[in-house]
Amino acid sequence: MKIEDFEALLVAHGVKPTANRIIIAKTLAAAERPMSLSELEYKILSIDKSGVFRALTLFRDHHLVHVIEDGGDGVRYELCHSHDGHDHDDDQHVHFYCERCHRTFCIADTPIPAVTLPPGFRLASINYMAKGLCPECAAR
Repeated sequence: MKIEDFEALLVAHGVKPTANRIIIAKTLAAAERPMSLSELEYKILSIDKSGVFRALTLFRDHHLVHVIEDGGDGVRYELCHSHDGHDHDDDQHVHFYCERCHRTFCIADTPIPAVTLPPGFRLASINYMAKGLCPECAAR
């Protein structure tokens, strides 16, 4: 994606496209898997931890990132590929947490199953996490 594409993505989600926000969105887009705050910090040395965290919080509030509880040591972030900042994400999918290497993977071709809740319950989000060993760790 070009810089203009990231600017348009931020604007579509109601986020003002600043240089730092574009860098963070670009880094998330280039990632092979969801990233933790510390991984983002390590990748983006030009922005301090609080700046990265503030941007991620803003992105979460505008549905630009998915916040994934990885089942291990914390949360990870991945760029949301839905088209705008509305409450419904059209790219929800299963995640896999490797219990040996502690990496979290997107299983993009496996959608989250529909969940029917009893009357009165309102669904805000679903975190569908499968756990086990990734192919690399299973081969060891």
